[in-house]
Amino acid sequence: MKPDNKKQPSLLFTPIKVNGVTLKNRIGVSPMVTWQAAANGIPNDFHLAHYGSFALGGAGLVMVECTAVEPRGRMASADTGIWNDAQVDAWRRITMLIKSQGSVPGIQLGHAGRKASTTKIVKRSLSDHESGWPTIAPSAIPFGGAIDRVPIEATLEDIDALQQAFVSAAVRSVRAGFEIIELHYGHGTLSNTFLSPISNHRVDRYGGSLANRMRFGLETVRRVRKVIPKSMPLFVRLSVTDYADNGWSVDDSVEFAKQLRAADVDVVDCSSGGVVDGINYTPYNTPDVQHRASARIRSEAGIATTAVGKIVDPLKAEALLRDNSATLVFIGRALLNNPHWPYTAADLLATEHTFKYPDSYDWCIGWKGFYKWRQSLQKDQNNN
Repeated sequence: MKPDNKKQPSLLFTPIKVNGVTLKNRIGVSPMVTWQAAANGIPNDFHLAHYGSFALGGAGLVMVECTAVEPRGRMASADTGIWNDAQVDAWRRITMLIKSQGSVPGIQLGHAGRKASTTKIVKRSLSDHESGWPTIAPSAIPFGGAIDRVPIEATLEDIDALQQAFVSAAVRSVRAGFEIIELHYGHGTLSNTFLSPISNHRVDRYGGSLANRMRFGLETVRRVRKVIPKSMPLFVRLSVTDYADNGWSVDDSVEFAKQLRAADVDVVDCSSGGVVDGINYTPYNTPDVQHRASARIRSEAGIATTAVGKIVDPLKAEALLRDNSATLVFIGRALLNNPHWPYTAADLLATEHTFKYPDSYDWCIGWKGFYKWRQSLQKDQNNN
C-alpha cells in the first residue's frame, strides 16, 4: 500500500544540508571497491560509467570506492588512488559527470594497512615474485588466514608520513571536484587497526588505552580538516564492533564518535567488522548491529550518522530515518542490482514535489511530465 504522502512526506526524499552541502535526497551510494583501475591507480571509463549510472539513477550522494592515499595503501594493485596529479585529472571528469546529474560526488580515502598487497576478489597476500609490496600497521601482526604478510610496525616518523598522505589526498580530492570526503576507519584498514586492541599492541602514545588508540585517527581528522574548506562535509566510516571478545566495541564507538564530533567531523558512517580473521558474521545479523549502533551514536554522541547494510526495501530505508536511527542511508547491493533504485523508491514514497526524474525520463515516467508532453503535442497539432 502506498503511503499517504500528503500527510507524511517522505524523509528519504527530503533534501538535507550537511555542513555547507545540500543533498537532494538522503540516498547515498555506499563506497564499494571495484578493482578496475590499472596499476597506476588511475580511474578509467569503467568508473565513469559505473558512478555516472548512480548519479543518473537519482542518488543524492555518490561516494566513490575506497581510494588509496599512497601506493603502499592499496589493497590490490587494481585499486584506485589519489596520490598524484594524473589521478586528480581522471577523477575530475567523473566528478563533473556526477554533478551534471544533480548528485554530490564524495570520495572515501583509505589505507589498507596490513590488508594491502593482496590479490583481487579471492583475497590472499601477494608473494614477492608476484610483485607484492611491504605493508605497514600499528603492530607487526598479520591479519591471518591467507592474508599472511607480516606488516612493518610503524615508527613515529612513519605515523607522521601516513597522516600526511591522508592530508595530501584530501587536498587533491578537493582539486578533483569532490564535495564530500570520507576517511575509512573500518573493515580492518590501517586506521581501524590503530583503534582495535586486537591489532594494536603498541606501548607508546598510540597504543594501550582507548585514548591512545584513538589518537592516530583523531590526529588525522584534525590535520585533514585544516586543509579542506570549512563548509566541506567530513565523514568517517567506522567499524562499530570487532565482533570479538576484548576487541573494539559499540561502547568504544560511541566514545570515539563524541571525539570525532569535537574534531568537526560531520557524519559517522556505521559499518562493522574486518579486524579479526575467520569471524562468522551471520549469527550476529550485522545489518541490525550496524543500524542499532547508528541509532546509539546519533543519540548519545549527538552526531549525524548513516545506516548501511542490506537496505534493499525503500520502506526500510524510510523507517530508519523516521525512527531516528540514521540521518542518511547508504545503499550498496540494491544499487548494483538496479542503479535506478531511487526511482523504485520514489514510486513508493515520493511526491512530485520531493523527487524529480531527469528531463530525458520525466516525460514518460513522471505523470506530470507526460501530461505536459501530451498537452504540447495536442497544441502543436491544433496549430498545424
